[in-house]
Amino acid sequence: MSRKHQKRVLLVLGWYDYRLHRGIEKFALEHDWHLSSNFAREKVIPWGWEGDGILAWLGAGDDLADFVKDTAKPTVDFSFRRPHLRFARVLEDHAHAAQLAAEHFLSRGFTNFMFYSDTDNWSYRERGEGFAAALRRSRRDCLWLRWDQAAEHDTGREQWTRKRSWLAARLKEAPKSLAVFAANDQHAQEVLEACEVARLAVPEQVAIVGAENYLLAPDAMRTPISSVDTNLETLGYTGASHLEDLMNGKRSPARVIRVPAVGVVTRKSSDLLAVRHKGVANGLRFIWEHFHEPIRIKDLLNVAGMSRRGLHKAFLENIGRTPGQELQRLRIEKAKRLLTDSSHKIEVLSTMCGYQSANTFSIAFKNATGMTLSGYRKSTGRSLADGDDRL
Repeated sequence: MSRKHQKRVLLVLGWYDYRLHRGIEKFALEHDWHLSSNFAREKVIPWGWEGDGILAWLGAGDDLADFVKDTAKPTVDFSFRRPHLRFARVLEDHAHAAQLAAEHFLSRGFTNFMFYSDTDNWSYRERGEGFAAALRRSRRDCLWLRWDQAAEHDTGREQWTRKRSWLAARLKEAPKSLAVFAANDQHAQEVLEACEVARLAVPEQVAIVGAENYLLAPDAMRTPISSVDTNLETLGYTGASHLEDLMNGKRSPARVIRVPAVGVVTRKSSDLLAVRHKGVANGLRFIWEHFHEPIRIKDLLNVAGMSRRGLHKAFLENIGRTPGQELQRLRIEKAKRLLTDSSHKIEVLSTMCGYQSANTFSIAFKNATGMTLSGYRKSTGRSLADGDDRL
């Protein structure tokens, strides 16, 4: 009996994150791939490689992109730097990550917003545009700080010092309290350091959220930085799954596949209520602490010290949502995280998210996301736990 052909897959990643590798590795183990992963740097081009498919993250280097194009093998690209190349693409949903950051700030009562980036990068543009769009839907404006467009911009030896001084000055002159979404975690760290230079208190005067959740030992920092978990392990697994389809002869998907973010990992840099209304602040804290439990409106009114109509009106005026909408938002976001990170049965998940039945949970999730529970879990690269295929 002839041995089944083992697919040989090459990783050519001009940008690296261990979580992306972990997702690819998981799929490879499940499908008996042979991975060639020793070419994870753009300057080492594997000319002469022979195999079945390529997983690429095409960064700045043209040599790497030329190699992948000339190889003419089934390819999935995790980057959108070269949209003219007709590869299948599986990308982070940067707009969704930005929306989560906006909701995080809005739910805390902020009214002044800023996005910060230092280069013209496609992913930063998508995050900035997504952040501004999410705020516009709540009738809020956003100032976009772009170091690469600043008059003080410098690429020489003075770049670090000049950027730090420029950023500190812009933060100091901005209205307070200020909510800053940074293009990634390194940018968020720059904002934090600039706040120290400008003697601005974090999070009391400037609250900060980064993206990708990759800083080393963030909880050991004097001010740990909040960040959007952009779901990189699922990104790697989903990209590998689509490459498997291509290598098996399926047509390349006509659209770009987007992997939604998991949620905001809240740390000290943004853990602040900027709501001045005492009743709303008390009500919000109560909802945040108990959203996974059955909440009675009577308990919420007692905590807030307000009438039902008065609390409803005050919530809308201060955070743009009713108490019920805030409760639903938190439950759905928790559901997304659990569907991504666990294999619990739906009955268990419904209880963990504060719903009294699986049916109520399923209906609420579909109304909020437009997706079924099984459809969402499948989109993250996970399958439903045994016994849940009826959903």
